[in-house]
Amino acid sequence: MSNPTAGLNVTVIHYPAKFVPVEKNAALELAKLTGAAAITGQRAGKGLNVALASRGWAPAAQKTAGGAKNWIWLRVDEKGAGEVIASEGSGLFAAARLLAHGVSGATREKLAQGLLIKRSFSMNRPIWDGSFAQYWKSNRNFSPEHYAATLAEAGFTHIEVNSLQAAFPYEDSVPGEFYSQFYTYCPGFNHFIDTPLTRGIWPAQYLDANLERLKNLAALGRNYGLKPSVCLYEPRSLPERFFQRYPTLRGARIDHPFRSRLPRYTMAQDHPVTQQHYRMAVKNFMQAVPDLDAMSIWTNDSGGGFEHTASLYVGRNGGPFMIREWRSHEKIAEASGKSIGKFLRNLREAAAEKNPEFKLSLRIEPFKVEHEALKSELGRGVHWEGPSMLARGYSLPYSHPQYADQLGVAGGMFHCQLDEREKPELEKERAQGIEPILTYSPGPVWNQEPLIGIPWPRMIHARLTQLKSIGTDLVSAMGGLANTSAAPYSPNPLAIRAAQFFPDRSIDDVLAEEAARLAGPTHGPALAKAWALFEDAVTWQPIVPLFCGFGFCWQRTFDRPIVPDIEAIPAADRFYYERHGCFQHNNPGINDLGRDVLFELISRDSADKMVPRFDKNLLPRIAKTEKFIHDALLRASDDSQATRVLSDLRDRIRGYRHWATTLRSVAAWCSGVYGYLASTTAPQKQKYEKFLQASIDLELENARGFLDHFENSPTEFMVVSETGENTFIYGKNLGEHVRAKIRLMEKYRHKKPRIDREILWRAPADHPWPAGFEA
Repeated sequence: MSNPTAGLNVTVIHYPAKFVPVEKNAALELAKLTGAAAITGQRAGKGLNVALASRGWAPAAQKTAGGAKNWIWLRVDEKGAGEVIASEGSGLFAAARLLAHGVSGATREKLAQGLLIKRSFSMNRPIWDGSFAQYWKSNRNFSPEHYAATLAEAGFTHIEVNSLQAAFPYEDSVPGEFYSQFYTYCPGFNHFIDTPLTRGIWPAQYLDANLERLKNLAALGRNYGLKPSVCLYEPRSLPERFFQRYPTLRGARIDHPFRSRLPRYTMAQDHPVTQQHYRMAVKNFMQAVPDLDAMSIWTNDSGGGFEHTASLYVGRNGGPFMIREWRSHEKIAEASGKSIGKFLRNLREAAAEKNPEFKLSLRIEPFKVEHEALKSELGRGVHWEGPSMLARGYSLPYSHPQYADQLGVAGGMFHCQLDEREKPELEKERAQGIEPILTYSPGPVWNQEPLIGIPWPRMIHARLTQLKSIGTDLVSAMGGLANTSAAPYSPNPLAIRAAQFFPDRSIDDVLAEEAARLAGPTHGPALAKAWALFEDAVTWQPIVPLFCGFGFCWQRTFDRPIVPDIEAIPAADRFYYERHGCFQHNNPGINDLGRDVLFELISRDSADKMVPRFDKNLLPRIAKTEKFIHDALLRASDDSQATRVLSDLRDRIRGYRHWATTLRSVAAWCSGVYGYLASTTAPQKQKYEKFLQASIDLELENARGFLDHFENSPTEFMVVSETGENTFIYGKNLGEHVRAKIRLMEKYRHKKPRIDREILWRAPADHPWPAGFEA
């Protein structure tokens, strides 16, 4: 579709003299598009006027909008005169980008008369934003400015700003433990500010550096009209030296029994001193960022937890102020739920003193047992957040679209169905004064880590369209968009933009228009079909628990040798990948790909099902997509722009093939090793050994191909750290690690399958058990 603004005689753009940053930024964006001069003025002038609706520069827009809460007004006539108006800042920048790219479905005549665009969702925010704020923030070739602009253009309203300045948090730790690294993401209050109660616990320069980063990210968001928001794990633990000072404030023990070597406690949440501390903490946040608009509390994980809740790692526990001895589980759940509600209202009321519209939400899934008591405490500006109105813990009636036996997809990339019970449940919640915030998944975080730019726009669009159909007003995008500057042609943000601004338009038409814009009218149809083929392949991707998300990096999956007996490799030779893996010395994950601490990730039965699903369903569709893109590139060889876009997609499908093949190898290891160990006859064992050797052949070929792709591809197809690898992200040295993987696989591939099932009782290497105490 041609751009309806092309050729318009826009010569001057007016924006307010006393502007907010986004008004100037949107005006400059349009000036760049049209070649017009952008000037300030006290009032609307002759030409194109860019302003927020509160300026009153376009009475016709206000009248047309009526009672709509969140809207954009576009009017540009043949003489280049008109208005670009929005009810809020992110919409104003989005309007500029809409004009730049062509307003979907609009004609020159409609634009000249004036076009009112209403948002589908009044809040659409990224949450747990991997690349911008959280554990991938060191990813190379990442532009915060590009990311913020992409958020606004796609129809987001908020930007997540709680992010550490350094790569890792300042936390007490001891050798051999992992738990302190979980404080890397979604850092809580005590990593940014202190109060008189906690003063001196953390270095002042550490707090100041983190707070300065938070303020800078908020300022960046304002340039694009994005409201600052935070996602915190709270109540956070405090170091033991704090409780030596104030022993009566000791609350719940929240650390993970396996990953921690120190006990960690939160403050007793019902204590008046604790409540005062949190009120002051919120007020300090609001003083630093007065327009902070939303806060999401995640908890009972990663360094945070509420007292006496059933989902604490070590079980129900807490301080002495909430319950007395010998209460029933029902009474404890009731007291706990009420206490959580009180805690949340305390935070919200403190924030509302500065921002009466402040939105506070709690991630609901961890509280299956406390669910009803907790829900009765919400409302009055305190809401819950989750993937479904039917949330009762983590079990939800949503399964993989291709594999009915794979459950637990709610909130993830495959959650693109809608249960008919969702809408009436939403109506019940609203009758109680609660506005649930429902999540969707727009990118690789928790889905295809560490890849970026994998296209599945139709699934995203389906999820958002369904949320709109039941009347959802507030949504959160799990994990954010990832590294947008390294994946500039991804259609996923476009799908969000279409659902937000043009929900009645066919997603096929929207994608066809975008493909023509990116690759031109001749080769645009091929790009659109390549996206469709790629997404069709993705819909057949089996879910390998943990490994499809952060576990892929945790378990060092790209660079870890996949051999029948992992511990046949000497510890010194394994050090290169175990060094940053989520491995404790007695973690079964060291020698068993299907387990992590006490979790069974992949059972033999599920592994046996997954391998043929990769072989028959996913990998052939990837090959079909690769061939189509290869042929399309040959046809587009004389078109540099189309070649650039198609080459980018070619490199992403190849990266996806290597990733999927390695996932297949993980499942094959579990199928083969578990099958061998369970076999009772020599022929059975030989069958599994043959299967494992064929899988190792495939993974060796795949690893060599991945190494070439990683080191030679011009496309940034996965997140890579600029500052060095850590547990959550690979570094630029991944190629060296893959060479080591290949060498070790070749050397140890013929060892007999073996798993040390007694690893739980293993002593640390540097502190063996005393003589006579060996397990």
